[in-house]
Amino acid sequence: MQQIFNFIFKNSILLLFLLLLGISLTLTIQSHSYHRSKAVTSANAISGYVYNQVNNVEEYLSLKEQNEALAGENARLKQILFNTQDTANKPPVQLPEAMGNFAVIQSKVIRNSYSVHENYFTINSGRNQGVKPDMGVVSSLGVVGIVENTSGNYATVISILNLKFRLDAKIKKNNHFGTLTWDGKNTGFAQLIDVPRLATVQKGDTIVTGAESRIFPENIPIGTIDKVYVDKKTNYYTLNVRLFNDMTSLGHVYIIENKDRDEIIKLEEETIKTNE
Repeated sequence: MQQIFNFIFKNSILLLFLLLLGISLTLTIQSHSYHRSKAVTSANAISGYVYNQVNNVEEYLSLKEQNEALAGENARLKQILFNTQDTANKPPVQLPEAMGNFAVIQSKVIRNSYSVHENYFTINSGRNQGVKPDMGVVSSLGVVGIVENTSGNYATVISILNLKFRLDAKIKKNNHFGTLTWDGKNTGFAQLIDVPRLATVQKGDTIVTGAESRIFPENIPIGTIDKVYVDKKTNYYTLNVRLFNDMTSLGHVYIIENKDRDEIIKLEEETIKTNE
């Protein structure tokens, strides 16, 4: 303990300088949006590099599990292929109709949080690979999040398991839609709120992305209905949705860019101005 006090006393001037420097930098970043954005970008780049190195070690130690996951995905793709062989009655396998307007970037999760109310994960693709904020992120099983911030080679993604997450989604069998959110309680479930009471719903029904989304193509899988509640205040359904993805164990993911998103937003903004 005496050695610690001696060290502090001998280096008191240097320590005071570093303390004042830290306070001044913090105040500068908080009071100027430009400095704040630069700080966020730099922090993403540095933390992304560290997470990537850690992930490389973890990935090496979990090659068996990853190979099993890839084998499972290949099996599902082969099943689709084998069930669409030569027959005039079966159409060829097709991506969703809107997919022609979407570009896909492959990436990998190098850090993932799921134990707090505002969860994010980091991927090893950024601006240099064409990743931008507000792009959708999916796995082989369905929706996992939306890109929030990017650096040169990394990006942070707001997870489905985040109280701020919002996404237009629908019941696949009848197209009745609502808003997908998370109540912060269980990592295996999200909630589809504001579903009209006239909708026919039952346990096991599939929930997918809706046509209203500017981020995801329509009909990307999300999960299945586990429980149905009636909101007494609004008289709408709240559906507890069992997610297809295990959000605590994410690996390879795909970032989706809607090529028409900016055009759609601009058109809608012009329409609003015209009617004001």
